[in-house]
Amino acid sequence: MATERSLYIGVDGGGSACRARIEDDNGRVLGVGASGPATTRIGLDKAWRSIMRACSEAAEQAGLSTSSLSGLHAGIGIAGLGRRGAKQALTEIVHPFRSVLFISDGLAACLGAHSGNDGAIVVAGTGSIGVGLIGGRELRYGGYGFPISDEGSGATIGLQAIRYALRAADGRADRSALADEILAAFDNGPTQTIAWSERATATDFAAFAPVVLRHATQGDPVGRRIFERAADAIGDLLDMFLRQGIERLSLVGGLSGAIAQWLTPDLRERLKPPDADAATGAALAARRNFRHEMQLPPDQPANFRPADA
Repeated sequence: MATERSLYIGVDGGGSACRARIEDDNGRVLGVGASGPATTRIGLDKAWRSIMRACSEAAEQAGLSTSSLSGLHAGIGIAGLGRRGAKQALTEIVHPFRSVLFISDGLAACLGAHSGNDGAIVVAGTGSIGVGLIGGRELRYGGYGFPISDEGSGATIGLQAIRYALRAADGRADRSALADEILAAFDNGPTQTIAWSERATATDFAAFAPVVLRHATQGDPVGRRIFERAADAIGDLLDMFLRQGIERLSLVGGLSGAIAQWLTPDLRERLKPPDADAATGAALAARRNFRHEMQLPPDQPANFRPADA
């Protein structure tokens, strides 16, 4: 297959969902697939099963059998790749692909957003991170994982809202419709909230972000403050890239549209729509990795190639 037609599969394994797309050597999309979360934080076995479900669905849509995955070069962008031992453990997994390259979901999103050229993205989704490329060099800010990092993310927004609801339940903060709705999800008491929090994931906390956004847009003062703080955190990441001389900026992720409305006007004006998504970026990384290994001419003008590929 490789001598006649090389095929590539790009995977965007995020904290809320996983998406896969199969492309030919010209970037033409042959099939797409989707499944549940695929971050390393839910466990490598569970994340890998989610990745393979998305890949199998993409193969089916492309008219390929599952066994045909053995002819594909895979680029897999996965959240939580920086966790200790995660990348090594992933490289030890027996995979069905002809070749596989693991990169972070943030790098995949940056490659897709700017077609592999210089630029930067800030991810505002379940988690948050800033990733940029300048002269082929990768820059990264934040993204160390919830709850110690990921400021401005859906998970952090949900955490702040639940903390507020508990204060309101104690009488330490004014009660509002936002607090009432959150507490109602936990039988109106701290006991259920505590039990839930002991096993909740970042994805679980992020599920409350749309609730906070709805109340914020309706004028709830606490909801507004939470979203204003989130926008400040995302804005700080964007400013880091501007200080490095990166002019092309994109905001991506499930909360990007909502967060953008709370940014300062000057930052909103600087944002450019992403060219493509993280699954496309992962496929681009797979294509470049394969062409490099085969010593073929590059198919893109940018000179980026993952340093540890």
